[in-house]
Amino acid sequence: MDLGAAAFPVAERSVTVLDSAPVGRRYHRLVLDAPDLSARSRPGQFFHLLCRDGAGGGPYLRRPMSIWRCGAGVPLGFLFHVKGRGTAALAGLRAGDALSVLGPLGRGFRLEPGWRRILILARGVGLATLAPLTVAAAAQGIAVEAVLSARAAADLMAEEFAGGSGAVIHPVLDEDGGSDPARVEALLRARFAAARPDAVFTCGSNRLFLLLQRLAAECGIPGQVALEQQMGCGLGMCFCCVRQIRGEGGAVVNLRVCAEGPVFDLQAAMAW
Repeated sequence: MDLGAAAFPVAERSVTVLDSAPVGRRYHRLVLDAPDLSARSRPGQFFHLLCRDGAGGGPYLRRPMSIWRCGAGVPLGFLFHVKGRGTAALAGLRAGDALSVLGPLGRGFRLEPGWRRILILARGVGLATLAPLTVAAAAQGIAVEAVLSARAAADLMAEEFAGGSGAVIHPVLDEDGGSDPARVEALLRARFAAARPDAVFTCGSNRLFLLLQRLAAECGIPGQVALEQQMGCGLGMCFCCVRQIRGEGGAVVNLRVCAEGPVFDLQAAMAW
């Protein structure tokens, strides 16, 4: 099934795995040979991956996976937490195996002309979601500063996050108390004072989202958040991923994360 018309540039495709390897203690990366899909994908979008291992085990339901690497001439990449049967099946794929992908899906991040600096706050798999934004920003001459939160240094994935973007990274870890909200708030305030960003971005933690939302509102800095949600179809037809979002005038509306998101205005999004 090819849905690649200009108004709906989505395709269901069987692609070949180029690389499959563990990252740190709990994560795994998949790199796929899908040049056309990668070229038309944007940071913040996602694909629905069919969770079937290389031996044909499964099938399980598709899983929505944020894009970790994309762009013209760049293999399509995903970085995910292995925590159930479906993701374990994906992690069991090897180079040369086939994988069914559906996408690119959703609305991604936006970078405005004239921005010179952005700040990213991410935790866990949110690092994968925000990683391609660093590359896109660097390509536009936008400096990136990132506060990355993780349980321990082994889970930080700083290299996987920054790639070749030159992003300046500030790690905050559970193991030494650096990820405590009060300490993260102090760090963010210090960074805002030292080099005020034109915009802020976040994904991966409700606690950090609420913190950044409050500070950005206080300082008058625009922002965006990528929301995570369980999905059925990924196309907007099943309404499985509806979330409450603040609309114009503050009215609360129900929107689909897969279709109207997953990226929303930071002040419009509501806690989960």
